[in-house]
Amino acid sequence: MKCQSCSQETLLPFRCPHCGGQFCSAHRLPENHACPKIDDARAQRQEQVMTNQAYGSYNYSYVFNQQPFKRKYRVNFSQKEVKHISIAALLVVGIGFSIGLYGNFFGGFLFEWTWVMMAAFAAIMTASFLAHEIAHKIIAQKKGMWAEFRLTTWGAVLTFASIFLPFRMIAPGAMMIGGSVPSGEDIVKISIAGPITNLIFSSTLLGCALAVLPNTFAYLLFFAAYINAFMAVFNLIPFGILDGFKIFSFNKKLWALAFIPAVVLAIITFLNV
Repeated sequence: MKCQSCSQETLLPFRCPHCGGQFCSAHRLPENHACPKIDDARAQRQEQVMTNQAYGSYNYSYVFNQQPFKRKYRVNFSQKEVKHISIAALLVVGIGFSIGLYGNFFGGFLFEWTWVMMAAFAAIMTASFLAHEIAHKIIAQKKGMWAEFRLTTWGAVLTFASIFLPFRMIAPGAMMIGGSVPSGEDIVKISIAGPITNLIFSSTLLGCALAVLPNTFAYLLFFAAYINAFMAVFNLIPFGILDGFKIFSFNKKLWALAFIPAVVLAIITFLNV
């Protein structure tokens, strides 16, 4: 992604909580990118110094310190983040149910979806999505960085629209990361955490499916395993803002060690759907 101030390519952009722009480490502060809401930023920062907000509530929305965050607990969720995650989870639940309803009306599956199966599938998909995002968060915060999930306007709109459309898109938001400038090794660890989580989900679901065969739920588990494997493959594509591009840029061998098993797992699970 390019910095909106200097147009420099940056693997891990910083999001300004005031104007919403994406910037490189050199222009991430409101003063350095001519933020149109600079007065609000300064007022909030002054208020933060005069109160115990910065030290008691763990609200990172207005923190611009270039040093690693000092926290009592490593992993924290602000009230704002919980709201965004909750809305994203509801959208993913809607996707889960819509896949089952679409399958019953138009076919394409080897089984008929019951309401219990739809609920189970929606729960698995929601857990997979949240685990992917929170894995990024855990690694980033353990590295002393600010990391919170935020909905994106178009992502949320397209995810909601796909509930009613034949195609499905699960991208209501993303994990926003800021704070101290990470090293290449840190970027790799943060980026690979999400896809690895999906690979673990996929392998576990595949094992459960094989264990319960020939029960109808086995086919649902195969499909859920395929979705997770596909998510891992897609996110590991070395292109654009995807996790794969960041990993490939710093450690090609590690990228291959994750990408190849993901493709193999996707093929195996797809053949069983």
